Amino acid sequence: MKDVDVTLPSGTKITVPYGTRVEEILGNEEFNSISDPFVGAFANNELTSLSFKIGINCLVKPIAVSTPTGNRIYRDSLCFLLTKTAKKLFPDKRLVISNSLGNSYYFYFVDIEEVPESDIRAIEKSMREDVEKDLPITRQVISYQEAVSFFEKNNYKDTSLLLKHRNDSKVALYTCENYRDLAHTPIAPCTGILKYFEIMKYSNGFLLRYPDTEDLKYIKPFRDIPVLSSIFQEYKAWGKIQKFSSVGELNEHIDAGNTEEIIRVADALHNKKIAQIADQIALKRGKVRLILIAGPSSSGKTTFSKKLSTQLRVVGYNPIILSLDDYYVDREKTPKDENGEYDFESIDAINIELFNKNLLDFISGKEVEIPYFDFITGKSSFKGHKIRMDSRSILVVEGIHGLNEKLTCEIDHDFKHKIYISALTQLNLDDHNRIPTTDNRLLRRMVRDYQYRGYSALDTLSRWPSVRKGEYRNIFPFQENADSVFNSALDYELAVLKSFAEPILKTVKPYNELYSEAKRLQRFLENFTSIPARFVPRTSILREFIGDSGFKY
Repeated sequence: MKDVDVTLPSGTKITVPYGTRVEEILGNEEFNSISDPFVGAFANNELTSLSFKIGINCLVKPIAVSTPTGNRIYRDSLCFLLTKTAKKLFPDKRLVISNSLGNSYYFYFVDIEEVPESDIRAIEKSMREDVEKDLPITRQVISYQEAVSFFEKNNYKDTSLLLKHRNDSKVALYTCENYRDLAHTPIAPCTGILKYFEIMKYSNGFLLRYPDTEDLKYIKPFRDIPVLSSIFQEYKAWGKIQKFSSVGELNEHIDAGNTEEIIRVADALHNKKIAQIADQIALKRGKVRLILIAGPSSSGKTTFSKKLSTQLRVVGYNPIILSLDDYYVDREKTPKDENGEYDFESIDAINIELFNKNLLDFISGKEVEIPYFDFITGKSSFKGHKIRMDSRSILVVEGIHGLNEKLTCEIDHDFKHKIYISALTQLNLDDHNRIPTTDNRLLRRMVRDYQYRGYSALDTLSRWPSVRKGEYRNIFPFQENADSVFNSALDYELAVLKSFAEPILKTVKPYNELYSEAKRLQRFLENFTSIPARFVPRTSILREFIGDSGFKY
């Protein structure tokens, strides 16, 4: 066999035999200064396991566990070890991964009302024993038919259904001792790396708790987030109404011709929840004058505001939508971030003093002239836009700082009703592989950015880490201040977004560092059977991202 040339991150080139594994290259002295263990690699900007065999000339970059990608592989590897352990200890029980909760994943056993503390401790003890043994975790590629047969024989129904709707000739599995499972991202090469985790009882299941990239040896103290837990519990119940909780089951319904029914029910559930929130507000009639709506990027805040306004009219209100964008301070007064760039997501980029003065005037019945912010000049001005509230009026304000008390610091708490909105899908790929809720929002944003803002997939992917950083700083710390919560995820939406997102993602080429992320999302979308956009109602929140909405923006 021929030799291949491998370029290391420093630019150094080495020649290795065809078929050399990545892990053999990482023994090069260039990497001796990196103390953290490697859990994967980029080969020509494609994410690979350490057992990947090099067959062409390529650039190889190792992934240390302390990097964001390495931390994600670490978390997925912990889940693999946990499911292996549960299968060994409780072979007749069906373990399912559910939602994330802070630095934790929630797991439960199907049809088990409550997992005993003794079972949880047994799982943790066995996992730590496997860590001490430093067992190898190997990647193996098998035929499609062999993979389907394996999962059917071992009663992995959700995984079998997932594979049924794919068309790969080969399937990669990961094996540790006698346990095998499907993994959608690389898994760590051995159990000895997975030293840092905690398992604690929670609700009727338990949490697998993991460290973050700040300090691999430190797991932050658990902080319960009842708001998120309530959303997930509600949407799991809705999943039962729809009779599917995994992508394979969704695909089965689509193939059976149930697409329109799925969409009707999902959007009806949305509308019912929004109506319930309007009813909650109506119970405080005469007191609440201000509704504040906040949530992370691409949650569908704008369409939600419009749909809520419709329901508020049904219960007798005259809603007035107020945009926080018009309350930006002049550009030169905008605070700057640690890099010296304008931080438009900082709450101090808002003219809080003027905003509160206007709100107080509104509530007292005065006519108020609303400012106008020119994003081109970066200046605020007044153009004669005046509003006065009457006895039926209620203000609806949508913006990332809505739940932060600093935004409305001069307004009595009883005058406000705060709503937190996010897109938190209840779907799993299969029992052991969850759908990250951030992927749902990222794909929404990518499609919208491409269609309406002239941004490429590369633009959106490049901005996403900064967007996420802003969410952790400006939104997530205040979500528990909400009086109501709304989950804008639609169980069918990724099947619709697929046909929009796939062509956009394919524009990210292998020579770009973000190719691995684009490729990951492409492979993720391959699991879904497509749903044509024509089935989506024009009043659906999804229309905010794919277009042809019945609302004006």
